[in-house]
Amino acid sequence: MLSLARRLYQELTLAEISGSLGDVGTLIPLMLPLAQQGSIHFVPALFFSGLANAASGLLWDLPICVQPMKTIAAVALTEGLTAVQVSLAGLLVSSLVLLLGLSRAIVLVNNVIPDSVVRGIQIGLGLSLMKKGAALVLSTGSWVGAIDGYALASCCFVTILLLSHSPRVPVALILFSVGVVLAIPVLSSSDSMTNDTPPSPWPVTWALDQATPDDVWHALFSAALPQLPLTTLNSIISTCKLSHDLFPDRPRLSQTSVACSVGVMNIVACTLGGMPMCHGAGGLAAQYRFGARQGCSMVFLGVAKMTLALALGGALLNLLQAFPKAILGVLLIFSGLELAKAGARPLALEQDLTVAYLTAGATLVLKTGGGCVIGLLTALLCGGYKRGSPELISAGAVLYKLHKRTASVRFRLAQHQLTNECILKVHPFIDGGEGHVDQS
Repeated sequence: MLSLARRLYQELTLAEISGSLGDVGTLIPLMLPLAQQGSIHFVPALFFSGLANAASGLLWDLPICVQPMKTIAAVALTEGLTAVQVSLAGLLVSSLVLLLGLSRAIVLVNNVIPDSVVRGIQIGLGLSLMKKGAALVLSTGSWVGAIDGYALASCCFVTILLLSHSPRVPVALILFSVGVVLAIPVLSSSDSMTNDTPPSPWPVTWALDQATPDDVWHALFSAALPQLPLTTLNSIISTCKLSHDLFPDRPRLSQTSVACSVGVMNIVACTLGGMPMCHGAGGLAAQYRFGARQGCSMVFLGVAKMTLALALGGALLNLLQAFPKAILGVLLIFSGLELAKAGARPLALEQDLTVAYLTAGATLVLKTGGGCVIGLLTALLCGGYKRGSPELISAGAVLYKLHKRTASVRFRLAQHQLTNECILKVHPFIDGGEGHVDQS
């Protein structure tokens, strides 16, 4: 244990700390409104998010992010799901993902989907993050007269561009620190305070209290099932693909381990008050973009989250509410840019570019599930399954052989039936009895 702690301390640099904050632009804009409307318990959600961060950093020694399940969060915000329904949705989708991992069915899903479709989904998700970041910046609404506005976003934008060729400079850490400094006077002048204190000294609460069968069905069909394609494609398949692209000299991240990780962490967290969480290619790209290269960055972030949840509790929610949206938006823009670049970088053939960009456009408009369907149809029509999908080719060969065998059996049965009908029509003459032949 001491040797592990010493190794983590030696690996932890300012760049790793900066990289660990690269995904706050996704975490804060989703966690805050969910906590404000009562769809999650903020303190347990932050604590178990940190616990999952630390566990993933120790397990893989890679900056694999932990972020909210976006579809469940979106449904909860738009339909006003209760905290019980959000927890049930997380439990249901994570149970399905865990089943895919334990049965290794997720490997078949990964091998069936062409590489160009996965790359297109990454590009589409990157563009979606950039769009969301721009929307956050535009929501500030002013150039002058307010601390959080276009001027602050422009300064952050220029700072990141100027320091893009200086990997040793912790850009995300600097911007996050500036945001905290700017949020303190806003917090001190605000009269609105949010109370989110857990009923015990530990940030744990029984999340399924008073759950009803109606809650289960509503959570399953309105949130869990729509979340499943995004978790399968982005949280597992795209994350593993991006991890291999960014760290080709590291041991390959397996789909089964990531699927089991998503399943286990949500079964524990959602039962005890945490929010539905998953890994994600966007968060990995963001953390890599701002300096994270080792698992120590995730351990640091996880320990920081758990410490803040235990020490500050609901008071931290008020500070994050005052955090400048302009900084979060700029961080999101560059995180999406890194993910889109990582998805487009391996594409070379015109056929792959066609499939990937059509998939990206569909993902941007129709979300991940619709983008995957459009991408699969495009790959099928363009012959994209000729490369890189041996399992699908084998499955197609088996189905083709089965179809031929079934057709042969049907032909023999039809021949036999026709022969029997002819025998029945001339049956009286064969018996030597009286009768007549059917003239029809």
